[in-house]
Amino acid sequence: MPNYFKEVKGEMKHVSWPTRSQALVYTGVVIGVSLATAAYLGGWDYLFSALIQKII
Repeated sequence: MPNYFKEVKGEMKHVSWPTRSQALVYTGVVIGVSLATAAYLGGWDYLFSALIQKII
């Protein structure tokens, strides 16, 4: 078990961590894409629901 933690520590030195500003930009992109996807799918859902209501 101690060997495992030594290996994990060694591997973590190879990780390229983003800067604070990069992390904020990436977070903004994820939130923006998520909101755009939700709006797109919500719009289609609204249209199909309205269409079904007119048929029924």
